[in-house]
Amino acid sequence: MKLSNQAMGAIMMALQKSLLEQSDIVPVLKSFDFQLSKNEELNVRNPPNFKVANSTEETKSTTGSD
Repeated sequence: MKLSNQAMGAIMMALQKSLLEQSDIVPVLKSFDFQLSKNEELNVRNPPNFKVANSTEETKSTTGSD
């Protein structure tokens, strides 16, 4: 069993979120709900999401599968 590209992206998003917010990554990883795909890869059913303000103070929302 391996991580899918989607699951790897969700882990990377969790890392980015924890770095951006200067918070612990463990609760985010523990909250992941995994699903096994037909090709026996793990997918994350609830990837993290967060908002990032750019230099013009606009707010954009993103999720792990965007």
